[in-house]
Amino acid sequence: MKPVKWGIISTADIGVKKVIPAMLRSKGVEIVGLASRDEARAKEAAVKLGIPKSYGSYEALLADPEIEAVYNPLPNHLHVPVTLQALSAGKHVLCEKPIAMNATEAGQLTDAAKKAGKLVTEAFMVRYHPQWRRARELAQSGKLGAVSLIASVFSYYNVDPNNVRNMGDIGGGALYDIGCYPIVTSRFVFGAEPTRVTAVIDWDPTFKTDRLSSAIAEYPGGKHLIFSTATQLVPRQHVQILGTKARAEVMIPFNAPPNQTTTLRIDDGTDLTGANIVTEVLPACDQYTLQGEVFSATIRGEATLEFGIEDAIKNMRVIDAMFKAAKSGKWETV
Repeated sequence: MKPVKWGIISTADIGVKKVIPAMLRSKGVEIVGLASRDEARAKEAAVKLGIPKSYGSYEALLADPEIEAVYNPLPNHLHVPVTLQALSAGKHVLCEKPIAMNATEAGQLTDAAKKAGKLVTEAFMVRYHPQWRRARELAQSGKLGAVSLIASVFSYYNVDPNNVRNMGDIGGGALYDIGCYPIVTSRFVFGAEPTRVTAVIDWDPTFKTDRLSSAIAEYPGGKHLIFSTATQLVPRQHVQILGTKARAEVMIPFNAPPNQTTTLRIDDGTDLTGANIVTEVLPACDQYTLQGEVFSATIRGEATLEFGIEDAIKNMRVIDAMFKAAKSGKWETV
């Protein structure tokens, strides 16, 4: 396959530290340029990463006819505006999660992508990792019995006022940053969309962000997602998928280490000490590398886009409903 020529918008940490190094190892990916509003910073990052071109503005990168696709890891409030600019410039876009500040804003991308004839996908790398493919297979194959509950916890501790995750006016907070992961993985595993949600939120009085959010999402057939997500608690990631015959536990569900194997634990519950747990070990892989490979293959017509704009809008609708439920104190329809 002829490699897709990529441009990277900004020197955001997630890009420089995780996504770009992984994409540089991706088959079918050639990163040719990196842009920042600070030209010197762009050049420094590009040299360090071995990227041949650097630009002192996002517009300059988007104007480069050599670049076919861009990765947008900007703060949340800039996801849609810059993605619209990229589409207008004729680029495909891999946009960080959450794709927008709300579902209505995300909806702007539908017509823009159609008009441009380009692809847009939300960068939920977890859906490309074999551990989540296997978890979905276990849940849907009947090996766990009838699966009706997914329980998740995702937390970290960050009280830096200069960190974008702690800036409420640009889309900081737990639900936007990491609560989106329990939502998207439950939709992935259940293969369905939630119908209603309820939620409670503890707001940081200074940052104006949700520092602790807990929610229940009800799926058709009496299935539930229950999760808590936090930005000011001890770091923890945990997912349990429970069926009538057994449960599956995803040990490092969201930030799976790229150079280590990952494990799923399957337990039939007959011994509460865990003596009967069966462990499945999956080979080491970088989920960001896989994400870049799949999207590039899709651009070349060698793969089908599994998660497009409509999927991203559906995830945003759940987040919107959870914020609404926390405010109303009621169940809210998705």
